[in-house]
Amino acid sequence: MTLFDVLTLIGGLCLFLFGMNLMGEALEKKAGSRLKTILGKITGNKMTGFLLGLGVTAVIQSSSATTVMVVGFVNSGIMTLHQAINVIMGANVGTTVTAWLLSLTGISGDNLFVQLLKPKSFTPVLALVGIVFYMFSKKPGRKDTGMILLGFATLMTGMEAMTGAVSGLRNVPEFQNILVMFSNPVLGVFAGALLTAIIQSSSASVGILQALASTGQITYATAVPIIMGQNIGTCVTAMISSVGTNKNARRTAVVHLLFNIIGTAVWLAVFCAVKALFDLPVIQQSANQLGIAIVHTAFNVLCTALLLPMSGLLEKIACLIVREDAREEGTDELDERLMAAPAVAIAQCRKVVDRMAQIAVDALKASLNMLDEYDGKTADRIREDEDRTDRYEDLLGDYLVCLSNHALSDEDRQESAELLHLIGDFERISDHAVNILESAEEMREKHIRFSDAAQRELKIMRSAVCEILDLALEAYRNNDPRTAKQVEPLEEVVDTLKEQLRMRHILRLQNGVCTIELGFVWADLLTNLERVADHCSNIAGRVIESRNASIDLHAYLDNVKIGNQKFAEEYNAYAKKYALMED
Repeated sequence: MTLFDVLTLIGGLCLFLFGMNLMGEALEKKAGSRLKTILGKITGNKMTGFLLGLGVTAVIQSSSATTVMVVGFVNSGIMTLHQAINVIMGANVGTTVTAWLLSLTGISGDNLFVQLLKPKSFTPVLALVGIVFYMFSKKPGRKDTGMILLGFATLMTGMEAMTGAVSGLRNVPEFQNILVMFSNPVLGVFAGALLTAIIQSSSASVGILQALASTGQITYATAVPIIMGQNIGTCVTAMISSVGTNKNARRTAVVHLLFNIIGTAVWLAVFCAVKALFDLPVIQQSANQLGIAIVHTAFNVLCTALLLPMSGLLEKIACLIVREDAREEGTDELDERLMAAPAVAIAQCRKVVDRMAQIAVDALKASLNMLDEYDGKTADRIREDEDRTDRYEDLLGDYLVCLSNHALSDEDRQESAELLHLIGDFERISDHAVNILESAEEMREKHIRFSDAAQRELKIMRSAVCEILDLALEAYRNNDPRTAKQVEPLEEVVDTLKEQLRMRHILRLQNGVCTIELGFVWADLLTNLERVADHCSNIAGRVIESRNASIDLHAYLDNVKIGNQKFAEEYNAYAKKYALMED
């Protein structure tokens, strides 16, 4: 093996790893929106969870990535530990798909059909189609397909380069001596685990083993323990990702490790016993790429068959290893591990925004009630809720900005931008709740109160604002443009009410019915209520524009009021509903 062979091997390995990463990211991006639906169907059924893990891993081509996502799901409360165990077992089987694809490099034969199956025959075609889709198509879906094809072509080109580079090792005695050392099962398991832990991918390490098998010097006696060790090595990624998570997330990573260690211990013992008791010629035969793929799949299927019925026992062992922590306060709702699946991360962000929105709306309504009857505990809760929305805004803002650096589909990128705008509106609503609370506290401390007429007018304004809050929240939660379109006419009515109440207050001042001191409080209240309606208008506008694949909110708000018969009808209905009575 010459220096140039070594350089070719390094280059092939780099292309192989890069192609695998490129293809995995593109597959994940294309399937991202579907992951939300898939995860929504998670149940406690063992087979359902197993098939889910198998399917997701077969799509994104990485059991490590799937397991890291599962750790994040458990940490965020999306998935329970019991559900996660079945998904992890499915992921171990799903990762074997890559080995079957790579086994195509070992196909030999002269007839046309066999020649067409060889990667060197179809890889250039895939690369050509991929580059055409990626460079010349304007449709995001086709661009993602092009990236998948380019990643696969790069992966197979790297595999071919590695296979060619190591072919000279078949005649190198030192290489044969090294392989004899790894015929010791324990050393073989250790070597496989170490290699996989370093490159953080069992699929990649199996691919490297398949390339080495092309030399004809690796027997099944050597390959089987190495493959078993590779399954243990892939647990390193999940174990690292579980650092700093809650107890159930750490238990999930421990279950992954236990699954592979127990499976390896049992089936390695069986393998060694069979090798010692029976003289099976196949064990000493040279392994090829297809044989490696078969062994890899068989081992993972056997581990699953052994341990899937015992998933409850694995859960109990993990709970014994990772004990309860009385100081633990709860889960991290926004886990960075979820960013491995951006569509899922955005879905989780929307859940957190839902909670933030409800807190803001509840705080605003509670503050309005304080104008009627002050309560110290409620006042404290309103301020606490405002602090919580501030924290949510900071947390979500940082998380969404960080998420934008990942490979997002156009749909996910648009939703991420929409959420960034929405959290500002919800946070401001909670700010106005505190402002209204402070007005109530000022009136209480100074022992001043509005006139009966002013209280009746304010009650009408409050009712209109409460309705617009409910409409905006409902429109956001259900992503319902029909409900959202009812918000803008009501917002116009609130604007009109503000002006009417301001003018009526001036008349009361002139007639000596109201004081200047109360006037300042009155003006503050009207301003805060009118601005709450403005934020509700923004929220509804975002819902409508998101359905039209646009976030040009101002253009929508300007156009919706001009010559719109439906808008005029709804405005008149709300104006009649919230009409002020004559004094």
